Amino acid sequence: MLIGKKLRILVVDDTIVYRKAVSDILSEIPGVEVVGVAHNGKIAMSKIKTLKPDLLTLDIEMPEMNGIEVLRELHKSYPKTGAIMVSTLTTDGGEMTMKALELGAFDFILKPTSKNPAESKKQLKDSIAPIIREFKSSRNASSLLINKGKFNKINKPVRRPALKPLSTARQSTNTSSINTISSKPAVRRGKSEIITIGISTGGPNALTQMLPMLPGDLGVPIVIVQHMPPVFTKSLATSLDNKCALTVKEAQDREDLQDNTVYIAPGGKQMRLVASADGRNRQIKITNDPPENSCRPSADYLFRSVGDYYVGRTTAVIMTGMGSDGTKGLEILKQKGATIIAQSEDTCVVFGMPKKPIESGLADVIAPLNKIADEIVKSVR
Repeated sequence: MLIGKKLRILVVDDTIVYRKAVSDILSEIPGVEVVGVAHNGKIAMSKIKTLKPDLLTLDIEMPEMNGIEVLRELHKSYPKTGAIMVSTLTTDGGEMTMKALELGAFDFILKPTSKNPAESKKQLKDSIAPIIREFKSSRNASSLLINKGKFNKINKPVRRPALKPLSTARQSTNTSSINTISSKPAVRRGKSEIITIGISTGGPNALTQMLPMLPGDLGVPIVIVQHMPPVFTKSLATSLDNKCALTVKEAQDREDLQDNTVYIAPGGKQMRLVASADGRNRQIKITNDPPENSCRPSADYLFRSVGDYYVGRTTAVIMTGMGSDGTKGLEILKQKGATIIAQSEDTCVVFGMPKKPIESGLADVIAPLNKIADEIVKSVR
């Protein structure tokens, strides 16, 4: 956690225009110090040893040593140095960004497409400023440390009922245990028939670790909102599909939900569930409805619709991410008998989205990342 000290940043970008723009923007953010710039990864690595930055803003595509190669070297030699990727809105850019996030990059921003310099600078500032604030305040700011090796050392979970409601008693979120939280009774109709997940910053890395732990015969569909722009959600789905026993795909409008399939909401769109024409099946509906919580796709938007069709038969999972998207939807799901699993603070890259559901007592289970799959399986079998 870097609260109270300046965040030292090295700007690494192949393009002089973006190097200067990012440097200027970062210099305007309180508590931030730009300690240097580099125009490729090789030069960046030579500067890290002497400049000792806390964070790199790192271009994906560079000559001599690209962003992916820099991340791999950081992981080996400077694991406490974080990285925010700077990417382009292209298929190749999306695939490389997914790889970077899986390798532990904290988050990514898109290079502006506007030809207006003032507008481009505003887009950059609006994108990077909130990410910098979260990185500075997060206890797990360097997500390069959030890896499987760390979680393998976690003790077996201990389930324990809370003696008091969560709103009046402090609840531990230590990764050495899973805490079962008592709450007001709600209708529960047996095992869950659908899993719904809301996730944001740190999500690709977390999903890459969690989803492959689920069996291919899980027996229910999974619907996910991962905060991302267009193109990137398709790249994420493709990457996860290659790693999972379940089928993982970017959701399409009006397709029927199938068991053992993971549907990821398309970036820049909203996703909800609707009834099929014959009323027998549940379908995906992709819309251009407005953002909620400044998010499109939004977890709240999805969660509400799941609650409409799976009363007492839903498991909702809220995971690492900035902001509070998902909390209002979880309140509705809780009233309708859903089981709610929240990722523990110690394993979140950013403890934003799970924070309020845990503090308000909505979460039935608080689980470290490496135990979420087990809890999902228990809820459906």
